[in-house]
Amino acid sequence: MAQGSVDRVSDSLVQARALRKRFGVVEAVRGIDIDVQAGEVFGFLGPNGAGKSSTMRMIGCVSPRSAGELQVLGMDPDADGPRIRARLGVVPQQDNLDVELSVRDNLHVYGRYFGMSRAAVRAKAIELLDFVQLTERAADPVEQLSGGMKRRLTIARSLVNEPELMLLDEPTTGLDPQARHLLWDRLFRLKRHGVTLIITTHYMDEAEQLCDRLVVMDGGLIVAEGSPRELIAGYSTRDVLELRCRPGAQRGWRERLDGLADRVEELPDRLLLYTSDGEAALVAAHQRGVQPVSSLVRRSTLEDVFLRLTGRSLVD
Repeated sequence: MAQGSVDRVSDSLVQARALRKRFGVVEAVRGIDIDVQAGEVFGFLGPNGAGKSSTMRMIGCVSPRSAGELQVLGMDPDADGPRIRARLGVVPQQDNLDVELSVRDNLHVYGRYFGMSRAAVRAKAIELLDFVQLTERAADPVEQLSGGMKRRLTIARSLVNEPELMLLDEPTTGLDPQARHLLWDRLFRLKRHGVTLIITTHYMDEAEQLCDRLVVMDGGLIVAEGSPRELIAGYSTRDVLELRCRPGAQRGWRERLDGLADRVEELPDRLLLYTSDGEAALVAAHQRGVQPVSSLVRRSTLEDVFLRLTGRSLVD
């Protein structure tokens, strides 16, 4: 994060400076700066092992920092962890619902942890089940719910204490498209009600849809930050021309395409040309004797940025 942003923290709900997390000799988070502003959706994007979840656990006051400064809701997690957690809503990667209880009772029991009266918990459960569209399943055992329903119930449970800040770690992993879009709709509604959201995700479309700002992490460091539009403008081109071919058939194409794009990426079955005008590049490619099996001109996406910054190699 640019040092100039250090002055822009008065209304930040989360502030971190030179934040580090070590596990023995492994440094999972290697000195990052973060500012999360009230009312925004802030995202952590990165491959496995980038340090996203370790950072979220420090913000959630369940894992102490190894070095650096961290404030959450104006407090120090080391000294005020219980007070901070009382004002947070947390949606972990894996649902940890009590499958032996009913949908409704999962909310009732969780609300009692926060000292809410039985009457207040009952009223809140009715409101939240309506919000996540589970009213008709209120009496059903959790084990009978689909994956998407369990995820919605986990989000409802995280809202029992009316949190100011929500932490969502991979909120839609494993869900089908319909369930993902329903969850996105509910998260948009939370933002409209003034709840600040911090999200980690592997899904580029999710980050583009939800996040006002995000950071791309790789190897425990922040390698880029900004709004989705700013990141695309800063690290990619307006268009991407995809020239698909039979494996090995593109031999010699790069030389013919020289000068047509800002950057050319070669994959086993296609070439990607990053250019300001994909249609013009396609016409020029044909004129130079390049005849792909198929071609596609599309706008650059956050996925193009992500792959440029973190590479295409699989990270375990």
